[in-house]
Amino acid sequence: MMAWLSINFHVLIATLKKLAKAPFSSFFSICVIGLALSLPTGTYVLLENLESVARTFASPPQISLFMAKDASHVDVSEIEKRLKRDPSVDHFRFVSKEEALKRFQQDSEFSDVAANLATNPLPDAFVVLAKQSRDLESMSGTMKGWPKVEHVQLDSDWVRKLDSFLNLGRTAAVILAAVLGAALVFITFNTIRLQILTQKDEIEVAKLIGATNTFIRRPFLYLGALQGLAGGAAAWLIVAAGLYFLNGGILELARLYSTKFALANLDMRESLLLFLFSACLGWLGAWLSVTRHLWQIDSV
Repeated sequence: MMAWLSINFHVLIATLKKLAKAPFSSFFSICVIGLALSLPTGTYVLLENLESVARTFASPPQISLFMAKDASHVDVSEIEKRLKRDPSVDHFRFVSKEEALKRFQQDSEFSDVAANLATNPLPDAFVVLAKQSRDLESMSGTMKGWPKVEHVQLDSDWVRKLDSFLNLGRTAAVILAAVLGAALVFITFNTIRLQILTQKDEIEVAKLIGATNTFIRRPFLYLGALQGLAGGAAAWLIVAAGLYFLNGGILELARLYSTKFALANLDMRESLLLFLFSACLGWLGAWLSVTRHLWQIDSV
């Protein structure tokens, strides 16, 4: 185990020295990788911030369920039991027709109208809060078929539409990440291929004296992974710089609306995932490049 760690440590140090010996080519390769990764990363960050703002100002997703005017206490109890059994319901509140009329009378805009009412025209109602806004549509359709339910109204409907937009945006970000991730693999593949060509004779001699494919691959895999990792860090810095300049204008806009808001970058967990993802893509590109070259040598 110690021998394995020692070998890998020395290979890592040698790889870092190799990168330092060619600072300009290494820098430009890392910048290209960083720019490629910054596009899906920046899209993800903006969507997360948009969702955060929407959740701050939006009321929770809910449904107003109005009973028929001739609904009895038994009918109301039956609906209450159904709501308690529904796994999509977070919680609900019953608003009796008497309570609704009292609130209507207390509203200064409708006090004159309420004073002239001979009977109470308002029905019993339930205000239902869903666990997930995406469940609102299916819940609404189900509740419309319940007995003695006169009308079902979706409140905060714009939140549900926003969720659909955000889901579409996340899908687009995933597709963009997949496409640019493939581009990153190709970039690393080509970079490592050039490195292999400069060391072609050394590799062939190493093969002749008994070096294994694992031994030959190791330094190139470290090179690809380190370039990918550095590219991920570059992407993080590019996104952070973009957010810094955007926040300058956003803070001014927030002051006009007497509120405080600033775009947030990736948290610690998300940043680590970005670095791991970029390192893995770099490793994959290097592995494909070295494996292809070794296969060509073995097939001769």
